[in-house]
Amino acid sequence: MRSNNRKRGKTGAVVALCIVLALTVIAGVIGVTGLTLPPRGLYKVLNWMPTTDKANWPESIPLGLDLRGGMYVEYSSEAPEGSEANFEELLNGTMSIITQRLTDKGFTEANVQRIGTDGIRVEIPDVQDDTVLDLIGAAAKLEFKGPDGNTFMTGDMVKTATYYYAEGDHQIAFSLTDEGKELFADMTAKSVGQRIAIYLDGVELINPTVQTAITDGNGVINGLGTAENASTIAAKIQSGALPLVLTQQKVDKVNATLGADAVSSSVKAAIIGILLVMVLMIIRYRLNGVVASWALSIYVILLFFLIALFKIQLTLPGLAGIVLGIGMAVDANVIIFERFNEEVRAGKTLKNAVRAGFKNAMSAILDSNITTLIAAIVLLIYGTGSIQGFGKTLLLGVIVSMFTAVVVTRFLLNKLVQTGIKNVALFTKVSAEKEVEE
Repeated sequence: MRSNNRKRGKTGAVVALCIVLALTVIAGVIGVTGLTLPPRGLYKVLNWMPTTDKANWPESIPLGLDLRGGMYVEYSSEAPEGSEANFEELLNGTMSIITQRLTDKGFTEANVQRIGTDGIRVEIPDVQDDTVLDLIGAAAKLEFKGPDGNTFMTGDMVKTATYYYAEGDHQIAFSLTDEGKELFADMTAKSVGQRIAIYLDGVELINPTVQTAITDGNGVINGLGTAENASTIAAKIQSGALPLVLTQQKVDKVNATLGADAVSSSVKAAIIGILLVMVLMIIRYRLNGVVASWALSIYVILLFFLIALFKIQLTLPGLAGIVLGIGMAVDANVIIFERFNEEVRAGKTLKNAVRAGFKNAMSAILDSNITTLIAAIVLLIYGTGSIQGFGKTLLLGVIVSMFTAVVVTRFLLNKLVQTGIKNVALFTKVSAEKEVEE
């Protein structure tokens, strides 16, 4: 009976390893080539594994400016003299306006982000023409249109527009100049129950319904849903009248050929590094090294899948973060295998050595990875541009490496031992070759 149970256990272990191997190969192939599903190829799984050829780079992983080529510009910003508006709202609104303008002109992959306390960085892939800078820096055009669609007031007649929360609703309070006060009073008096639309750069921003005539130049817009929505709209209305003053600090361009070379050399270096690590692990740790190489393959497939899933823009420092994550994954395996070797040499069975090895290695793995996670989080919070990209890939890489080391490697090693391998020398050097009964 015991013999039958042991035989079933061995068979189950072999089947489990075969299934995981098949899934690994399938995932790797799909990651490289993608997959088209029936009916009629309407459903597609985009490939997500990187390539040394930039022209065939997977669509699912966006490339940063340093790898793709394009231009970026950095601005410092300040509120106009005498402005009473909230600077944070103005800054957020200005960034939103720039993003919308670029999107409307077809630059859908442009990236607008804040740097420091008052800076704005705009990255535009595949663009080398300086004329796009005119689009970024132009003053916002705010228009108020009545129910008949005619513009009756412009943004220079808005003095302030401020978000606030009252009576369970997110609202915007605005005030107008004397000229705007008269125009708005006249329009609202004859438009009660109808809508007045506010347009920013030709795009409708909001179209609230007039509930009563507003004759004192001070009004409220309510029913805006969320605090973020109300705050953003307030900033856009305010920026139409009082745009931030943008001062260009830096403009730079990355040649598309340079970006392609960076992609090719970086990916080649990563592939060579991974293969060398696998060879060294197999030489040093034998079957354990085979398990580590298998787990590392799963790590790479899973990591780039998550990068594609979360649309993390990949930069040159981001690739460095990935390579560092690979090193962290291997480092965890080294700690585990060294503990495993110590237990085997102390005379424990392979099964018990696996259990004890993981248990004894866990504290060291957690300590080293947690400190790296903290560093990655700090980079995400305080870093900008490519530094933030490095932090993102490093954070994701460490999390995935912990998963593959603690879960995948343990599973594979346990199943390998359960197949009935008894020769200790296949796992580690021993003073005298011996067999250990389970």
